[in-house]
Amino acid sequence: MKTDKPLATYRHLRTQPLWRLLAADTGPAVLALLQTHLYDNERSLPASILHERIERDLEQLRNRGEDWPRTAQLYIAGWLAEGYLERRFPPGSQEESYELATATVEAIRIVSSLTKPHSAATESRLGLVIGALGKLADDTDADQARRSARLRAEKERIEREIAAVESGSFEILSDATALERTREIIALADDLAGDFRRVRDEFERLNRSLRERLMDHDGNRGNVLDALFAGIDLISESDAGRSFSAFWRLLTDPLQSAALDDALDQLMSRRFVATLDGSERRFLLHLTRTLLEQGGMVHDVLQSFARSLKHFVQSREFAEQRRLNQLLRKAQQAALQLKDEVKASDALQYTLTLTSSKLSSLSQWVLHDPALQALPGAMGEGDEPSLDLSTIGDLVAQSEIDFRSLEDHVGAVLAQRTQASIADILLEYPAGQGLGSVLGLLALGVRRGIVSENHETVGWTGADGVARKARIPLIYFFREKQRDPS
Repeated sequence: MKTDKPLATYRHLRTQPLWRLLAADTGPAVLALLQTHLYDNERSLPASILHERIERDLEQLRNRGEDWPRTAQLYIAGWLAEGYLERRFPPGSQEESYELATATVEAIRIVSSLTKPHSAATESRLGLVIGALGKLADDTDADQARRSARLRAEKERIEREIAAVESGSFEILSDATALERTREIIALADDLAGDFRRVRDEFERLNRSLRERLMDHDGNRGNVLDALFAGIDLISESDAGRSFSAFWRLLTDPLQSAALDDALDQLMSRRFVATLDGSERRFLLHLTRTLLEQGGMVHDVLQSFARSLKHFVQSREFAEQRRLNQLLRKAQQAALQLKDEVKASDALQYTLTLTSSKLSSLSQWVLHDPALQALPGAMGEGDEPSLDLSTIGDLVAQSEIDFRSLEDHVGAVLAQRTQASIADILLEYPAGQGLGSVLGLLALGVRRGIVSENHETVGWTGADGVARKARIPLIYFFREKQRDPS
């Protein structure tokens, strides 16, 4: 059957994120949410900001009667697992960030193109095709006479146009034709900006492929290792790397960049541009910056992959990974050899202790909001407290350590003996401030006592009436040391 090949292709595509997103029951809402927050204005958002914005929109959908029972964190985690989103951890950032996957960007463009379909066989699209074909035919022509004749004909045409301009008889495009061509340029430039994501995905696949080749190679030196040790940048030297490098050089060329900026400045001053949509005008206005940002992102990814791959080899980390792979393969081979001897239903008489810890992403944590525990109504004014010297003394005693009393206690104990430890002092004078008294004695001991390498156990009763103990360094106070004015 001639339909076997396309049928198999379409069935495979049906399992891909793009088709699954378009076919999902919640597809329209998901596309609208992701387009609003990660496509129209910003292309990347920190996890906390995205969670907050999606939760706000979900609450509005619930108020309209739609069924969205889960939290924004759970929905975003599901979209990540489905391949609609990508999660990255930018260098220097304190939290992960989210951006659209390439499949989601393509889905948004497909749906958006349906809302603004192209008119059939427009003049500008036909002109682009004819111009591109003509230039391709000229650039691939090896006949010297034909190329020379075409250049002379082009020269005559240019001279006629110059004469027409000088005489004032030249024609200006109508607003309708200018708008048509502008929108075609916007569509092409938007596709070009979207190509950067596919290029980045290609680099990621290439990076994984090279690492897999390193892992699977059993010899001492494979082709990948030889090339890396020879200083060859395999990612930059790949077909995708060379193509992007050529494009990046053209985009960052000063003459080309200046020509692009000048053309955009002139175009934005034309009268017909005012009839474009606001989004179309913003796209034209920020076209150079968008291309440089998207291209710069891919360029940074390219350089990062190249450096990380070289570090992966030079640090010998790949050797440890290869050894781990070999151990896993040996375990699988041993399991295959035992599959006929041990049945799946046989008891192995072996207990495997599993961890009880629960692993979750930091982005799923919910911060404590004190406002949720606030009492209803306004906060009332409390009664004026009654204060006296005794109450103030108690407050001071709770907030500060009474060193004067502690010094008196140390002096009283040393009046009866030549030396005493903190435990001895607390035995005679219990800790009136609980742990504060123990800490105060430790501070006095460091200044006026001698700290030994041994330890002792002290006890005290806290303000809650609970007796507690602690193991502290053994510090001795001496009578002669106390008399020393230092």
